[in-house]
Amino acid sequence: MKLNLNQQRGLWWTISAALILAGVISMALSWNQYQAPLKPGLDFTGGTRLQLERDCSKPDNCKTPIQIAEVRQILDEQKLAESNVQVIGQNAQGVAIRTKDLNQEERTKLTEALTAKLGQLDVEKSQIDTVGPTLGKQLLASGLLALIVSFAAIIVYVSVRFQFDYALFAIVALFHDVLVTMGFFSILGLTRGVEVNSLFIVGLLTIIGFSVNDTVVIYDRVRENLKYGAKRSISETVDIAVNQTLGRSINTSLTTGLPLIGIYIFGGETLKDFALTLIVGFAAGAYSSIFIASTLLAWWRQRQERGGYNTVTDSSPEEI
Repeated sequence: MKLNLNQQRGLWWTISAALILAGVISMALSWNQYQAPLKPGLDFTGGTRLQLERDCSKPDNCKTPIQIAEVRQILDEQKLAESNVQVIGQNAQGVAIRTKDLNQEERTKLTEALTAKLGQLDVEKSQIDTVGPTLGKQLLASGLLALIVSFAAIIVYVSVRFQFDYALFAIVALFHDVLVTMGFFSILGLTRGVEVNSLFIVGLLTIIGFSVNDTVVIYDRVRENLKYGAKRSISETVDIAVNQTLGRSINTSLTTGLPLIGIYIFGGETLKDFALTLIVGFAAGAYSSIFIASTLLAWWRQRQERGGYNTVTDSSPEEI
């Protein structure tokens, strides 16, 4: 396989722009509905989350699926009408409820009412989590700070190892990956009620590390080819560099993606959304490293050449 990236870079940029635009529109709609670009989970909003499943080992306990209307009726009786409810699990035998902060007595009362209405619950599969609003705000602030620090560190590292324009377009590619992933989960939040929690921030940081590593490998080949192929145009040099690293990029994406797909299909409910975050982010990262960061660098260097600036030959420090 040989890619001629720069001949069709307008196509690659249009695809990315369309994905990002769809995500931005979704995040705007999400902000109108949830006052946040993505539907926030318990980690960020605070409150109590109950994840309860029927005990299907009991005779006739799981004959019919759980109906949301039945659960909402109980919540109305408990004066918890504003709660978020989802039916989960195989054959709709479980329910996830996110509500305001409940004390021990209120949680017990609600659980007993649900047991009386839905049938015997499986204690081992049931989970009840409570997060205070102050802790939720601290988690969000810490996550955003971690993202900002990581972007700043990447700019410094890539600028020192290569040149500033390399760093600039590496950051553009990372913003691309973050926006595509956020847009995807914003759409899921609006259509399927998927929430994001602190693991989503961890996922974004992991995606950033994966993507910048892929971009640096390509940039390293670009720099080496510029040293020994001065007669080539920058577009040809970048295309050669991408094709030289294409096999590595594909193999890396496959070897990281396949286990994540396995976790998403066979893993527990807690890990499914985290695995999906990484799958979407790694796919976006591989795409942006190959089709966005490299083509933007070639476009920029071409403009510099036409403007009379000699930036084709790198004078960066020795490879680390």
